[in-house]
Amino acid sequence: MRIENKQLKDFLMDSGLVAEKDILEAEKKIKKGKDSLGKILVGNGVLSEDDLRRSEAYILGIPFIGLKGQKIDFDVLSLIPEPIARKHNIVAFKKGVGNLEVAMLDTEDLAAIDFIKKKVGLKIFPRLTDDESMKSVLLQYQKSLKAEFGDIIQKEAVSLKTVSEDEDDGASEKDLKELAEDIPVIKIVDTLLNHAILQSASDIHIEPMETQLVIRYRIDGILHDAMVLPKSTSSGITARIKVLAGLKLDEKRLPQDGRFKIEAEDQRVSFRVSILPTYYGEKTVMRLLRDAVAGFTLEFLGYHGEALERVHRATKQKTGMILITGPTGSGKTTSLYTILDILNTPDVNISTVEDPIEYQVPRINQTQVRSGIGLTFAAGLRSLVRQDPDIIMVGEIRDGETAKIAVNAALTGHLVLSTLHTNSAAGAMPRLIDMDVEPFLIVSTVKVIIAQRLVRKLGKDKQKYILKEADLKTLQDNVDMDRVLAMLKEEKVVEPSATWKDIPFYRPKNLKDSSGYKGRMGIYEVLEVSSTIKELIIGGATPDEISARAIEEGMYVMIEDGIFKAARGETSIEEVLRVISE
Repeated sequence: MRIENKQLKDFLMDSGLVAEKDILEAEKKIKKGKDSLGKILVGNGVLSEDDLRRSEAYILGIPFIGLKGQKIDFDVLSLIPEPIARKHNIVAFKKGVGNLEVAMLDTEDLAAIDFIKKKVGLKIFPRLTDDESMKSVLLQYQKSLKAEFGDIIQKEAVSLKTVSEDEDDGASEKDLKELAEDIPVIKIVDTLLNHAILQSASDIHIEPMETQLVIRYRIDGILHDAMVLPKSTSSGITARIKVLAGLKLDEKRLPQDGRFKIEAEDQRVSFRVSILPTYYGEKTVMRLLRDAVAGFTLEFLGYHGEALERVHRATKQKTGMILITGPTGSGKTTSLYTILDILNTPDVNISTVEDPIEYQVPRINQTQVRSGIGLTFAAGLRSLVRQDPDIIMVGEIRDGETAKIAVNAALTGHLVLSTLHTNSAAGAMPRLIDMDVEPFLIVSTVKVIIAQRLVRKLGKDKQKYILKEADLKTLQDNVDMDRVLAMLKEEKVVEPSATWKDIPFYRPKNLKDSSGYKGRMGIYEVLEVSSTIKELIIGGATPDEISARAIEEGMYVMIEDGIFKAARGETSIEEVLRVISE
């Protein structure tokens, strides 16, 4: 049921929640039939979301329920799957005879109510709640999953079969296959994988110790302990993962790599598996790759302003090289695929050589490196050039041979995209020269070099503060704050007359708790190889000299981009400094 603007106005005037002048001011902004008075008042900051919901609940006659701090029975909570609960902000909190009471932030979401009614086969009674209550209940899914996982271990670990861990007198492949197909092992591994997906983990580490098995998740770039299991579960879990990834079950002395894919909660997730022998057994690390990179934009990844323009100019070139640099796990591959997605049109032939292929992309010809049979980056790239490509993507330039072939491909009419492991954009030049690529060839081919890192984004639970003089002085030692302020003004993030005393920054309310962050974004520096920078490269300039010249020509370095994003409230200064100092 929709609340008319007049109904809400009358209620707010009677209750005194909002001053009359604020209501009259908001009414001026209402466009016929398009905007609601409530949304405008919230947008103007004179009414909170929670007060608006309480008011709507009163007007509609729908009970308002506060659930903050209340423990919900997991059997009731799990009637609505966590992804649905998070997507629609709807949770089950009380089950009656033939009915289910659900708390919602939007009781007009009839599609969600209908879906849950069909799923549980009960009459649904919607109740309005507030943000804090919703956050509190959604957090219980996480805790309940851990409890559920622990219950599975306790119930199933006693019935797990065990096999010899001795390398020389190990179990036969038949024994290990039987172990991998044991129902308790399958349940444990399935729960582990699904739990990691729901936690938005990027990696799962399964580490055998002397007396236990430690499981850790990497979430938003930080490793967290997820579970400690009995050591007896180690062989079964490893065997099950080997079966899923198509690896040799009875090989325990050599490292093995594989991959598999599962569908869970309406998303397809690929798992890249690496198994390495250690002193106490085989350590397994799985990288989670979600099939959702297509459709990203450079703006979504965090590119903006002149840096964004420079990347777009480079993608419009028909020949040359675009290089992306940064350490492992800095998001280079996602940037590469996003640029490829922009370039992926029916009138071009795109070919890649990768190790491994992290995302499958329609209409792009992707080749997997297989060093064991001689299909190296260099060999694959040499063959790609004969496949009439317009655009070539090389997953990584690791050696001089690959570098020379990539440069030659860029010289002979191809646009080449690749990555390098360097700490800065300017550092890519000496790295290529170390690989015996002639400086005159670098300046003839390289169009733009992007250096990047990933910082965690702030969640809703954040506090505002203004920089003190001492803070500003400390930052000024590491960052040109005047340039950052100029960038903020140029991109109209702040008023032209603003000073640092006018610009709020944000940090998590609890600095020791990483739950104040949710998701990650990139911070970048984009070096365009101009004529003056070409002269410096030919003259054998150092990375510092090249970087200094690029800054003069308008390049913002990563730490400046990070402070810019902190000033926009997207991340914290502490997070930027943590990442840059690593």
